This record gives sequence, structure tokens and C-alpha cells, in this order.
Amino acid sequence: MTDDPLAIHSLRLRHAAALEMLYAAAREAELIGEPQCITIVNRDGVVLAQLRMDGARLNALAISETKARTAASTYFASAPNDNELAVALACGGRQTGLEGGLPIYLDGELIGGIGVSSGPAEADLTCARSALAISDRFSERGPERPASAPPISVR
Repeated sequence: MTDDPLAIHSLRLRHAAALEMLYAAAREAELIGEPQCITIVNRDGVVLAQLRMDGARLNALAISETKARTAASTYFASAPNDNELAVALACGGRQTGLEGGLPIYLDGELIGGIGVSSGPAEADLTCARSALAISDRFSERGPERPASAPPISVR
């Protein structure tokens, strides 16, 4: 592929893979006895797959979506940070410092995010990681950030 001055070529998460990931996360939630809300978004933050399991908390569906978008937009797992309130306010509440969101990398390229919510943070992360485990090409970690790259923050 050659460089195109008018377009960017990139990998895209297929809906079939998103559904398979959703199923894997739900299966893990059933195994550990924690009903979950699970959302998978593409790299642009568009929802590809979403589920509220029987018994999952109602508000957790919106939270799972926010966790997924946070991971996809920041390239990192959603996690507490010093600027989380400022960032959430600047993004209209569409970003969070709650744990349970992971970026989805395919062969080192960011292609989306997954957010899981309704259980304790450890359960949310266990379910999210089980979704990534459907293929050894998926990872929650991308290429290392250059040392000169500043952390993402709002001033």
C-alpha cells in the first residue's frame, strides 16, 4: 500500500468479531457469577455490539459504553487518574476513570475498545480480557509510547 495524501488506510473491527468477543465476555461473566453490561466500540467510538445480561445493573449499560469509548479514544485502559473529572466534564461525560475499559489492538494497531460494567472492577476486567482472548492477535497493549510523548490530560 502506498501513502495516499487524501486518505488513511487502517484496520477495522468486524462486527462478527465484536459479537464473538461479546459472547466470550458474557460467558466469562456467567462462569464467575457476575451479570455484566458489555459494550464493544470501533476505533471511532461507534457501538458494534452491546449486551445487558439478566441481573446486571441498569446504569451499568451506559457506564460500559463510556468505558469502551474511553479506552478507544485514549489508547489505554480506563483507570483512575488525576484529571478524570476535568476530562469527563470536557467530554460531556463520555469519558471515565472507572476501571473496566480496555483498548482493542489487532497486531499492534488500535481497532476499538471494550467496556464492561456491573461487577467489581476485577470482574469487569476479567470479562473484558476474556473477550480479547478469542484471538492471539488481539491485545490490550499497543506499541510503546515514545518517551517524549506527554501523558493525555486536560489543562
